[in-house]
Amino acid sequence: MATVGVTYSPRASTAPHPTLELLKSLKIGFVRIQWVDLTNQTRYRVLPIAYFARLLESARPAVSLTKATLGLVFLSLADGFGGTGEYSYTFDLASCRICSYAPGHAALMGWFEEKYPSPGPNPSYDVDICPRALLKKIAFDASQGGIDFLVGFETEFILLNKDSYKPVNEHGWSCSPALLTGSAESTVLEEIAASLAADGIELQMYHAEGAPGQYEVVTGPLPPLQAADALIHTRETIYNIANKHGLRATLAPRVFGDSSGSGTHAHISMHSARPEGAGWASDGIALRPSEASFLAGVLDHLPSLCLLTLPFYASYARMRDGIWSGGTYACWGVEHRETPLRVCNHASPASRNFELKMMDGTSNPYLTLAGILGAGWAAGIKKEKELSQRPITGGSSAVQLGEEERAAMGIHTTLPPNLRDAQEAFSRDEELGAILGSSFVQSYLSVNRYNNERFELPDAEAARKLLIDHY
Repeated sequence: MATVGVTYSPRASTAPHPTLELLKSLKIGFVRIQWVDLTNQTRYRVLPIAYFARLLESARPAVSLTKATLGLVFLSLADGFGGTGEYSYTFDLASCRICSYAPGHAALMGWFEEKYPSPGPNPSYDVDICPRALLKKIAFDASQGGIDFLVGFETEFILLNKDSYKPVNEHGWSCSPALLTGSAESTVLEEIAASLAADGIELQMYHAEGAPGQYEVVTGPLPPLQAADALIHTRETIYNIANKHGLRATLAPRVFGDSSGSGTHAHISMHSARPEGAGWASDGIALRPSEASFLAGVLDHLPSLCLLTLPFYASYARMRDGIWSGGTYACWGVEHRETPLRVCNHASPASRNFELKMMDGTSNPYLTLAGILGAGWAAGIKKEKELSQRPITGGSSAVQLGEEERAAMGIHTTLPPNLRDAQEAFSRDEELGAILGSSFVQSYLSVNRYNNERFELPDAEAARKLLIDHY
């Protein structure tokens, strides 16, 4: 059978980063040192290129940041964080990208590290709650075990009038009038596309989505850390170019209660160098053993993972049955948009991937991928976990099946219907907690609770605008 779609491999999915000499030749005057905190706010410091070059000559190129930064919610601190101490935010030069959306600027990510190594026989600079370091550790462990992941994203967003918060149009899914030549929205989308391409991010397509003023950009797969970096760059590109043209872009999960929400769907593929035994098969679907174990590990922890993938109270207004957002059961399906995990190109192993629908733009992609890949690898593939749940392949969704039919398929668990239940599931999941680390779990829960408290305003419209302004 011929391969369906484009095939990718981990080795072919990496690209060289700009050197200092190239930055200077391109007349880059400023470098943005970026990080994404536990509330999914992208923050940065701007360094003139001359000072950036001087820092590169130091033994450990970095900027100092208060340890409060990862517990910051607006101008207050979550429980467990204080104003004492500093981290070294150490540059990851491999993450450097030109910012075509901001001429003269480049951006790079880094690692939160202790300024001085920990005492004892095994000194370390590691910071347990650094989002990028957590993802890097999990991806590296999987790679050492013979599994490399690639991740691509679909980013849905809505374009609004800056002042009125009204959508730029009322057109629907893939409709031609939503992208009329000369319209502000068409100009914005074309400029986003050109900017991403110029900055080395593969854009596969863009199109109008279902809600008023809603659009989607689809970017190609990369190794996990690079994929999360590219998603942050994509979001910054969308926000900045919309602003340039007098519009407001938002990734808020449900801007309009009577229309589609906005998600950030991840497409994950596995590339195995492990010896693979007999494959898994059911209902006419065949998977490699590593793929089946990955699904088993993720499905086991799906309710807990919601707090990472859907970290906002507003996120749960999007996760409903019957609106193609993944539904409310912890299950998987084949080309089925009413399941939170969807197998794409199921009969084409070279291009097969797994779509995670239960993720939105309020989530930190480093933490989301750390959780999903950690569950799939450490709790699934590494333990050779058996996949006991059968896929949904027909027209019915899990909620439409009878209780006996769901039980026969191995579908026993619903996803949290609200933030409070997601927090409870996350806090009680000991296996996932061991994968992510107890220090991270405690810190993340504290920040997540406090962040949501600050957004829950008595006036619903004021709360909606606050969410749009920040996400």
